[in-house]
Amino acid sequence: MDYTWHYDSPQGGITLASDGEALVGLWFDGQKYFAGTLEEEHEERSLPVFDDACRWLDIYFSGTAPDFTPRLKMRVSPFRKRVLEILLTIPFGHTMTYGEIAAMIASENGQKQMSAQAVGGAVGHNPIALIIPCHRVAGAGGSLTGYAGGIDKKMHLLQMERQHSAT
Repeated sequence: MDYTWHYDSPQGGITLASDGEALVGLWFDGQKYFAGTLEEEHEERSLPVFDDACRWLDIYFSGTAPDFTPRLKMRVSPFRKRVLEILLTIPFGHTMTYGEIAAMIASENGQKQMSAQAVGGAVGHNPIALIIPCHRVAGAGGSLTGYAGGIDKKMHLLQMERQHSAT
């Protein structure tokens, strides 16, 4: 059984999902791929992991990089999990390109190259937005390409992070 909780952010409503122990989803309400990893049968319930996630979100939206990560469980393929693990290493206020992530994974696998589009698919289907910072991934040359929550949110989040990380 999965459980949900709602959080009101400055960027709009957010739905959180948990298996009872770890966070399995975090989506802006109405975003593309909304609730993609949420079990069909679920109920709203207050849980300690939601308390942790809401505290993380409060800190984040205050413009500060949280110094902890709520317990996460990624319900994704091994390839997507590796992409999401790399996203977790992108510092607050910084970006990485799809191509850089693809090159890292290719190198780890002893390959000469890997498709940046495959990485893009994994990033786009990130089930735990913000905490796994898919908004910090840019296109070639730093262009701000798609974001499941909307490009306007991506621009705002990056601007907020850069503003606060520069001070």
